[in-house]
Amino acid sequence: MKFIDLSHTIEDGTVTYKGLPAPKICDFWIREESKNWYDEDTSFQIGKIEMVANTGTYIDTPFHRYEDGKDLSDILIEKTALLAAVVVRAPYQKSKVIDVDIFKQYDIYNKAVLVHTGWDELWEKEAYYSENPFLTAEAAQYLVDQKVILVGIDSYNIDDVSGKTRPVHTILLKNEILIVEHLCNLHQIPDGVAIQFCATPPKVKGMGTFPVRAYVVVE
Repeated sequence: MKFIDLSHTIEDGTVTYKGLPAPKICDFWIREESKNWYDEDTSFQIGKIEMVANTGTYIDTPFHRYEDGKDLSDILIEKTALLAAVVVRAPYQKSKVIDVDIFKQYDIYNKAVLVHTGWDELWEKEAYYSENPFLTAEAAQYLVDQKVILVGIDSYNIDDVSGKTRPVHTILLKNEILIVEHLCNLHQIPDGVAIQFCATPPKVKGMGTFPVRAYVVVE
């Protein structure tokens, strides 16, 4: 088996979503201080991170959009781990509008769908935060009709952020189809091979989004 990491590294000061605060990462307990509590040559570090949930590569659950939707603690592991997956190639250089016809070219029924636009090449550049590739509402409804389990994308947002509506989030999360945004390295996944996708978040009550270590297993 081969593992391909699809996650961005979270560092102190990394901006994921324009307008949201960047994470602050520091030591809570430094090694020198810990030596006071242990035998000689024994020390430990305990880290501290302050961040919003939408940081790095993260997963959206229904609670992100709906007050009565399932949150991180409600999501079953089997909805986020070892999912049969397919990579849908939709290069942003051709079009930033990802419509239903693109998905009809692939066998996506009851699978995780990973949309490869190539937008991740702009990660941490100013261009990353505007005019991003996005799915249409019609495409989202088709994914629902195909009973897909999860939809991931390597873009800034799965929706068009130029307006105030978010139809793709609304449609997918209403139907309990999970969303993973800010993927990367999808170009490393070869075509025509069986892959399994994993992006399991921690079991946190009362939160609808959280960073994940997203990756695929190539069989």
